[in-house]
Order: sequence, then C-alpha cells, then structure tokens
Amino acid sequence: MGFSALKSGSDVRGRAVGDDAQITERVASALGMAFALRLARDLHKPVSEVTIALGRDSRITGPKLLSAAADGILRAGASVMDFGMCTTPAMFMCIITPGFEPDGSIMLTASHHPWDRNGLKFFTAGGGIEGKYVEELLAEAETLNPEASEATGTYTEKPFLPVYMEQLAARIRQGLQTDEAAPLKGLHVVVDAGNGAGGFYARLMESLGADTAGSQFLDPDGMFPNHIPNPENPDAMASVCAAVRRAGADLGVIFDTDCDRAAIVDAEGREINRNRLIALISAILLEEKPDRTIVTDSVTSAGLKTFIEQRGGTHYRFKRGYRNVIDEAVRLNAEGIDCPLAIETSGHAALRENHFLDDGMYLVTVLIIRAMRMKREGKSLSDLIADLKEPAESREVRLNILEKDFRTRGQEVIDLIQRHAERTGGWHIAPDNREGIRVSFDLNGRKDSGWFLLRLSVHDPVLPLNCESDEAGGVRQILSALYTVLKGERGIDLSPLEKEI
Repeated sequence: MGFSALKSGSDVRGRAVGDDAQITERVASALGMAFALRLARDLHKPVSEVTIALGRDSRITGPKLLSAAADGILRAGASVMDFGMCTTPAMFMCIITPGFEPDGSIMLTASHHPWDRNGLKFFTAGGGIEGKYVEELLAEAETLNPEASEATGTYTEKPFLPVYMEQLAARIRQGLQTDEAAPLKGLHVVVDAGNGAGGFYARLMESLGADTAGSQFLDPDGMFPNHIPNPENPDAMASVCAAVRRAGADLGVIFDTDCDRAAIVDAEGREINRNRLIALISAILLEEKPDRTIVTDSVTSAGLKTFIEQRGGTHYRFKRGYRNVIDEAVRLNAEGIDCPLAIETSGHAALRENHFLDDGMYLVTVLIIRAMRMKREGKSLSDLIADLKEPAESREVRLNILEKDFRTRGQEVIDLIQRHAERTGGWHIAPDNREGIRVSFDLNGRKDSGWFLLRLSVHDPVLPLNCESDEAGGVRQILSALYTVLKGERGIDLSPLEKEI
C-alpha cells in the first residue's frame, strides 16, 4: 500500500496496531523528515535552522510514533521540541507563542477514532495544512529513507500545556473582566475527558475556583476503557449527562481525544451539541453584535436558520468538512463580511478571535465565561436557546455507492434528484444549496416543515442522506418520496433507505 492511501482530508490517518498497521514507525519517521525538508524549502532557510514541535494524544501507539517522527526530523538535520501529551489546538498555538515559536508542528492523533488508529496533523504559521499539502508530503515521504542519514538536529523536551492552560485562564479573566485568582468560584463544572488528552481542563477549572466534583475519565488511557471520546457518540453523551445529574453541577463539558471538538451539558443533564451548540455560541456572538454571518456545515437544521435570523444574523450553510467551513469563513471576512464563527455540527468550532483555530476547548472556555456571568444573574446557558425550534424527527442514512468511479456515479444521482425537484410541485430546492442537493417539503399543509440533504461523502464511496421533519411521520413521507425517484438506479445500495420506509 502506498503512502497516498493514508490521506484523510487534511490529515494522515490509518491503523497503527497489528500486522496490517498502516501508520508505522517508518511512516512517522519519513513524514517527520519530509515535513522538515518542506519547511526549509518554503521558509528559504537551511534545514539546520528549522524547528518542529511534536505532541501526542493518549493512544497507546503515541509514544513510539512521536519518537519515530522526532527521529526523522533529527535525521533531516532539523531540531525537535517534544511536548509529550498535548492537544491539537495547542500545537498551533505554540507556533505563535513567544518562547516557543517553532517553524511547524505535528500532532500524533486520530481524533475520536478507535484506540488502534493513529495519525498525524501538521501545522505551520498559517494554520493547519491543506489537503494538497498532505498529498505532496506523503509523496515525498515515500521516496525518503531516514535510516540512511545521521541525526544532526537537536532534541529538547519542553512541555507546552502549562502555557496553553494559562492562555485559557487569561481568556476567562478577560471575559469576566477581573484579575481575581478564583473568578469561577461558585460554578460547578463536570469535565469528561474520555481518557483522552483533555483531563487537565479539570485542573484548570479548579485553579480558577470552580468545583469539579463528579468529573470523570480524566486520566489518559489510550485504550479508552470507559467510552469513546467523541461528543457525537450517544454513549459518551449519555455518560456525561448522567455525571452532571449525579453531581448536581451547573454544566458539564466533554472533549474528543485531542480536544479540537467539544460539547456541553446543561444543569438538567441535557446535551448541548450539534444544532444546539451552534445556536448557543451564535446567540452569544449575535448578542454582542447582530448583523453577523455564521458559517456552518450543510446539515444544520431549519430551526437553527430561523434562530440565527431572528437575532439579526445570517446563517450561511457550506460544505461538510471543518477545513471547508473555516476556509469559507476566512474568505468571507476577506470580502468584508463580518463572520466571527465557523462551526460544524460535529463540534468542530473556530472563532475569529482565536485565529480561526479549530479548538473545542477554547469554545468551551467562552461558554463557561457566559455560564459564570449568567449564574450570577440566576440564569443558565440553556436560557439562551430556549426558543430554538428543534425537529420532531431526524434521521441520517448512508447509501453506499457500488461503482468504482463512485464520485461520478454519486454526482449523477444528485443531478437526477436536482432535475426531479425542479419540475415537481412540493419539492423546494434550498436557495443556499452549496453541497449536494437540499430540498424542503410542505408536510400536512405546513410550508417547509421537512427537508432532506443528499450529498457526496468527503472521503468515502457513500451518499450520506440527512432528513428532518417538524411533523411526526414526516421523515418517512420524505424518504418514501425520495425512494420513488431512486428506485431502480444502478450502482446504489438502497437497502438502508428501504429499511427506513
């Protein structure tokens, strides 16, 4: 298998355990060397003057893969800062933090994926690298033989997490307009790190005066024995919701393994993720200044759009993929459009005030500031989204594309639905359709009371189908209508859709 198969969007990812491991020490070493050589070329300086920071999450393969990546960097002639356990957002922040400022950084992580996976995320001073950069890096790495070179670079262990923690603490004091040592005194926060890299957040909360009793799974354990560290996982969310209720806390927070995604839980133990999380941070930003644009991925609900517009904002749906929404928000700002947030329903969130860095922990920090202010007023975060209209039903169905040229076949199916919608009464193509085909329906005489979105997966031979309805039984009506159009189409496995109807 060639290195190119390891590309996953703007990351490198694959199996890291077993005889069929894809992310091996050799791969990590070659990628470390390739990144060092690439930075030297791009920065127009000798590789001996290049420094790269390395960090990892809690996975059992992390230490050996970090060591291998360091070895490749050193054999390229560049220097290494080893941060040990760290978070993905911190690996960018170190680049712009005085006293560190490496030329680039690498995070060893596979995010929320199972314990036997691992991967590499790369950062430069411009942020996370793009997919094309990853392709070029993998191609160069495959040609290299690090073992043939002598290690001439310098290696330094220099933890960054304490500095990152202080940056978050400073943001809390700034947000609460205070210099006091314990600005969160009186707030009870349950932290669930899922045995990933984010357990230190409980210590941060305690250092600022918060009560963290009831927090769970803070110790790093790369086998993830308690639940998958993933804010989208139902078991993980049920676990943290129960922990908040047991503790009688004001709120709970949960991170994925490398802390670039997060969700929260309110005092009643109700999860605030996906559309509710987007609504919450949007409400805060639009209260500060209406007439702003919020960029989200394409599968957000109709109720969220109404919620944002009622507060004077513009809801701008864009393509799935956290890099896509971030890049679009950056582009809109460059055009003079006031866009302070790019966020996916998965929990990936990037705020303009934080360099448009995909940082779940920073998002949670902003929400905790508001939670503290509202508690002093006898209110809670949930009050901010009390009027968010949520669907009566929602469903996601994944239709496998069976043909080899899956992208062409998938687009043909989307085009078929587009043509059908254009000529069929009651099918309303969304005016902000920027990915796949999104169609709304009038159910039981209620205008735009249900919708579906059919799109191509970013990476896989799959057509994900999302559907929501404000009416009971509406999802089945919509999916049945769609099935009628797709029935008999070649190269598409419709069995998941058949099961729903």
